[in-house]
Amino acid sequence: MLLIPAIDLKDGHCVRLEKGDMNVSTTFGEDPAAMARRWLDAGARRLHLVDLNGAFAGKPVNEPAIKAILREVGDSIPVQLGGGIRDLDTIERYLDDGISDIIIGTAAVKSPGFLKDACSAFGGHIIVGLDAKDGKVATDGWSKLTGHEVIDLAKKFQDYGVNGVIYTDIGRDGMLTGINIDATVKLARALAIPVIASGGLSDIADIERLCAVEGEGVEGVICGRSIYSGALDFTAAQKRADELLA
Repeated sequence: MLLIPAIDLKDGHCVRLEKGDMNVSTTFGEDPAAMARRWLDAGARRLHLVDLNGAFAGKPVNEPAIKAILREVGDSIPVQLGGGIRDLDTIERYLDDGISDIIIGTAAVKSPGFLKDACSAFGGHIIVGLDAKDGKVATDGWSKLTGHEVIDLAKKFQDYGVNGVIYTDIGRDGMLTGINIDATVKLARALAIPVIASGGLSDIADIERLCAVEGEGVEGVICGRSIYSGALDFTAAQKRADELLA
């Protein structure tokens, strides 16, 4: 079970939102590169970056901060990135910069042909991000709910060749109310590709519950507010996960 620290970027700073609301954010750091170093030193084996401004603008906005993080991390661990990625040129540029995996969310739902092209051009480097509430997919920085069922879309995207799905329960994100284990497992069972859980991680008990279902295809979890607020000790939590699955 891989614990993946999230660095959410807004106006060049590290923040956390509540339920994806750009107007309800808490700033946890002014220096994204220093934040990356903090999690690297804490034992992170992967980082999750989100260009929040980009997600709403539909184009990259926090590229300078992203490049600073990549310079800090080097090639020591993989870094995945989402937010505002809407064309193949942007994907190619980020991969050339050192990003290991590109997360496509809104564009996957609105322009499935783009996702298909991305998988064809950059196979092995495309993850789809599915954000949902009550089983329905949301887009545009979670501001719009669609009629699409999460599992139906995920199966379709699996056929395109994505190499994983990040599943976020947006009703829980940033709220420390616990991962939606049931919905995450239901999705993982329907797919042959790995699922990464996201949204609401609160404490070590959540990590233990996730470890119990790793065999269903849930291979990791995005860690956000819990590790920034101190509700979860990242190093201790990763160690506990390693012990449980040894």
